[in-house]
Amino acid sequence: MSRLEASMRIVLEFKEAFNRHDVTEMIELLSDDCVFENNAPAPDGSVIAGKESMAQFWGDFFKASPQARIEIEEIFSAGLRCVMRWRYEGEDTAGFTDQMRGVDLFKVENGSIRERMSYVKG
Repeated sequence: MSRLEASMRIVLEFKEAFNRHDVTEMIELLSDDCVFENNAPAPDGSVIAGKESMAQFWGDFFKASPQARIEIEEIFSAGLRCVMRWRYEGEDTAGFTDQMRGVDLFKVENGSIRERMSYVKG
């Protein structure tokens, strides 16, 4: 398997774990020094770093958005980078539905996601 295929496979596994709300598996796919640049709050988002902080973030996220789901519109790799264009749909615990489209830029090193930068449309 080439580096490009391996990077894309890891990102696809992360997306599948996200759709199952499997925080443990999501965290296993991250490097110890992972960094996530989130798209919220606008305009510049926030930065979450490290596995422990990521586990807390995703656990809280899925509690607040128990219907969260991502569908991939397009995905490709180039070297250590993987780009995923996606559509998000979710519903929070109060019944508010949310939809958005965006792009995530991943950096995959040594079989783990080291960086994820998330951008949304609109």
